[in-house]
Amino acid sequence: MQIRRLEISDAPVYRELRLRGLREHPDAFTSSFEEENLRPPADTEKRLAATSDTVMWGGFIEGTLAGVVGMTRETRLKNRHKATLVAMYVAPEYGGRGLGLALVNTVVQAAKAAGVELLVLTVTEGNRQAAALYERAGFAAFGVEPDAIRVNGVPYGKQHMSLQLTSAT
Repeated sequence: MQIRRLEISDAPVYRELRLRGLREHPDAFTSSFEEENLRPPADTEKRLAATSDTVMWGGFIEGTLAGVVGMTRETRLKNRHKATLVAMYVAPEYGGRGLGLALVNTVVQAAKAAGVELLVLTVTEGNRQAAALYERAGFAAFGVEPDAIRVNGVPYGKQHMSLQLTSAT
């Protein structure tokens, strides 16, 4: 297993895996397959550029991109102490190998190194497997946003979770 920051040259395989995750698990993401599929490949390249507000990492198994995760750092003065873990996905055929936890831990370590004090995320209510993964990494739930997303008219709540990386002052 190798985890590394994704680069522009990874855009085609990243886009393919992202679209797969959005298509197979529409309730797990705020983004939709339909919208993402319409975006030009250049948008994916922008997301992976060194200048992007979001850093994306890929987990590779035997050279194949098997999972991804991202971190978006807040930029406004009052909340730049925070970052959000985003776009977590591991292809099911690579599940059970510790890749998900390794990806989450990569974000946690990168956040600490960047001086982030609070890491937050959302997970679809009822997705016990994902919530348990985040709990193993040290995240704690602090509330549920009801009707946070709708997939084909069906409402889903989003459980909010956080990990305090340094003492709040």
